[in-house]
Amino acid sequence: MRSRARFSVVALTALAALASGCAPLVVGGAATTAVVAASQERGLGGAITDTEIKAQINHYWIQHSVEMHARLSTNVNQGTVLLTGRAKDPEERLDAVRLAWQAEGVREVINEIVVDDQSTLTDSARDSWISAQMRGKLLFDRSVSSINYSIETVNGVVYLMGNARDPAELERVTGHARSIPYVKRVVSYVR
Repeated sequence: MRSRARFSVVALTALAALASGCAPLVVGGAATTAVVAASQERGLGGAITDTEIKAQINHYWIQHSVEMHARLSTNVNQGTVLLTGRAKDPEERLDAVRLAWQAEGVREVINEIVVDDQSTLTDSARDSWISAQMRGKLLFDRSVSSINYSIETVNGVVYLMGNARDPAELERVTGHARSIPYVKRVVSYVR
């Protein structure tokens, strides 16, 4: 039943795109997404389910507060949700977790949201730079399947989530994170 509903949504989206003249963009984007998802360790079905969970959480957050959605991030892997970012106060942090649990299919919520109303634009830029450096290191390391990892950085703490092919790969990934300047700590939720 669920896969039929998923197919219906995809089919309606494709028909709407064809009618509006956006077919190459939608078909190309869908094909790219399908290839990327199928090549991940969790497979196409797992990637679709995780994407649905993330979309539900983002919807709940936006409905609650646009600011919450802007300040916080989610990563989902096999039903495990990693929440990161900077909440303005403890109440926002608790609301984010409560709303994440409302999404269908959530098996676990890992709350790494920090309460931080004093971070600066420089702090955010440094975190973005660290995440970009990490993505680059994984992308160019032939011993690592970079597509299997999600990276978030908050206040110099790198959060890793995903699926390692073996312990050696995981050790390479965490080693890359530790080698980046300004990284204070590496937290791994890699399976």
